[in-house]
Amino acid sequence: MPIDGWDHLELYVGNAKQSAYFYEHAFGFMRTAYAGPETGVRDRASYVLEQGDIRLVLTSGLVADSEVTRFACAHGDGVKDVALGVPDAAEAYGQAVERGAAGVAEPHWVEDEHGRVELASIGTYGENVHTFVNRSAYGGIYLPGYRSESGNGASPAGRGIGLRSIDHVVGNVELGEMDRWVSYYEQVLGFTELIHFSDEAISTEYSALMSKVMTDGEGKIKFPINEPAEGKRKSQIEEYLEYYGGAGVQ
Repeated sequence: MPIDGWDHLELYVGNAKQSAYFYEHAFGFMRTAYAGPETGVRDRASYVLEQGDIRLVLTSGLVADSEVTRFACAHGDGVKDVALGVPDAAEAYGQAVERGAAGVAEPHWVEDEHGRVELASIGTYGENVHTFVNRSAYGGIYLPGYRSESGNGASPAGRGIGLRSIDHVVGNVELGEMDRWVSYYEQVLGFTELIHFSDEAISTEYSALMSKVMTDGEGKIKFPINEPAEGKRKSQIEEYLEYYGGAGVQ
């Protein structure tokens, strides 16, 4: 399956405006786009932040029964969508579902005066999704429905701290689930195992974990999948699963 690279990470958070301020002032991200009530979106507010080749979308729910609000209440602030750029979202979605992925959002186009973007989403571990994004026919700031934040109080360019790209995205899963999700990425996305760390390789006197790193054919995308291993005390992965409320992106 052809994958161009990372498109964006979307985090569901309790307060998107406050979170955007933190990423701007602590890490030097530039706020580039916004969607919310002012742009006709009633149930959520989203701030797009960029630095180098990194794009983050911070989203908060504005109504009690929205999926964003429910997610943030269940897990706290966390990554919801690990979006991947592709040349054809419909083809990527079709292949993934045919190979066993759960479809979340069928292929569709969104458009405005700047062009159109093709989107489709599949499920992965926990409540996370992968959205396939084909933006080859779009010249706007991010997606249709978002306004540019240039001149709207966004932080000026050139204040970054040197962050250039996303290196990897880690998934923590329950004991005994690592190999299942390794197989998922092999079968559904055509990834291969780059390296395997046993509990003996990653351990202390009290804590241990196991990890397998999955990568696409060109090494642009890396997904380490971690599960806890037995130790004298609760492992860091077990603590994550307990406090986060299940599998998810660490």
